[in-house]
Amino acid sequence: MSHRCRIIKATLTIIPISFLLLVLQGCKVGPDYKAPDYQMPDKWQESAIKSMEGNSNIESWWEVFNDPILNELISEARKENLNLKTAYTRLLESRAMLGVASGKKWPKVDAIGSYRNSEPSERGALKEVPGTDYDSTNLHSIGLDATWEIDLFGRISRSIESSQASLEASVEDYRDILVSLYSEVAQNYITLRALQSRIHYTQENIKLQEQMLKLIQDRRKVELVAELDVQQAKLVLSTTKSFLPRLRQLETESIHRLSVLLAKPPAALYEKLSKPVEIPKVPDIVTVSLPTELLRQRPDIRRAERNLAAETAKVGVATASLYPIFSLSGTFALEAQQIKGIGDTGDSHTWGIGPSMRWNIFDADRIRNYVKAQEARTQAALINYERTVLLALEEVENAMTAYAREQERLKSLQASVEAAKRSLALVKDSYDIGLTDFQNVLDMQRSLTQQEDQLAESRGLVAKNLARIYTSLGGGWSIDTPIIEEDSPKEATQKDNLVTAKNNNSNTINPVEEK
Repeated sequence: MSHRCRIIKATLTIIPISFLLLVLQGCKVGPDYKAPDYQMPDKWQESAIKSMEGNSNIESWWEVFNDPILNELISEARKENLNLKTAYTRLLESRAMLGVASGKKWPKVDAIGSYRNSEPSERGALKEVPGTDYDSTNLHSIGLDATWEIDLFGRISRSIESSQASLEASVEDYRDILVSLYSEVAQNYITLRALQSRIHYTQENIKLQEQMLKLIQDRRKVELVAELDVQQAKLVLSTTKSFLPRLRQLETESIHRLSVLLAKPPAALYEKLSKPVEIPKVPDIVTVSLPTELLRQRPDIRRAERNLAAETAKVGVATASLYPIFSLSGTFALEAQQIKGIGDTGDSHTWGIGPSMRWNIFDADRIRNYVKAQEARTQAALINYERTVLLALEEVENAMTAYAREQERLKSLQASVEAAKRSLALVKDSYDIGLTDFQNVLDMQRSLTQQEDQLAESRGLVAKNLARIYTSLGGGWSIDTPIIEEDSPKEATQKDNLVTAKNNNSNTINPVEEK
């Protein structure tokens, strides 16, 4: 009965202390995070760009080109790309680390067990006590040992807060790679079609120049023209033919690049893509969102903001080290000299419970400097956030300027090609009736070849610059869409808990079930 009274008395003593510590739990030292209020411009700078401003759906921006093959390539890249799969594994790692940090909120319980055989020294104090016989003894023990850190100053809470922000940064990193992947697929596909168009124009000019060379050679046979005309015609033809190997090389490299982006061997898509198709056409009307939408849509800006939140929370973790750490610990075990005696009676149990405190009172200078170092890291994260926003604004404005200017160049090239074709026809007629020399014909042939090649290149650049605009705006994903869907990387579909944005105005992500 006295044994039970001691247990009750100890419990009544511990409960108030434990209750007080639990009530005080929740106080957080260190700064509370507040998202930076960055002032974005209301309009894009250049007047040529302002005509594009309006509401635009950039989640599936590649569909504006109305190219089924491009749509298919992007869909497959979304499933198979290796960089995207790597980013997903990093997301899983961050989510696991959040679980590690969250687990510190709960008691740590260990199963303990031991066996010890001991015998006192022949010359020890126990051996010399009259009337005692201390031979070797056995001791068997099994039980539980528990420790629970009371988060009195928010060390654990701030650590969880930092891990949560790091997880959200990993989500934005995944989205950033997704945006870049769509852009790279589209850019390489448009480059491929532009190269095929340039090859087509080159082949057409080679045919015309071969016809002209045959005509000149026939006239040379009857001595109507000089040998110089023949050699000059061969020079122009050979020069034009020399363009083809380089264009073919670039065409093959583009196909190889697209294959690798889809996690396939380099030549896997050659049969599918080697057949020439027109360069994707841009829509007549293009609209883009306002600068203020960048903060919401650009994954790199969102990632920088989440990294800033993570570093801010770490200041609190460092600051909490200046204060004592309170814990509740307890042990319950069964002990007996013989293993069969464990648990036979109530006399075999042993227990202990009580609060503890640990405080680094002689290490304060090191901790204070660590806090200062973390504050410096937080300031660097803020500067990086501001830099990321500025670079994003620059990238968008440059992309839209390039798109507008290349359209102007395209119109001029279209006019120049028409003029070159007409000029070549006229100069050939004049040459046939002897009103001009052959050099003028050669000059027009060279000019037509160059102008058509530049026209095909410009058409590709217009489409690529439009893709750059949508990429710089952060297009290719939606806040309302889960990070991983049914068409996600194969490894991702094996997981049952996924991450998605909570709402349109929040960077917070929560577990959701896979579709």
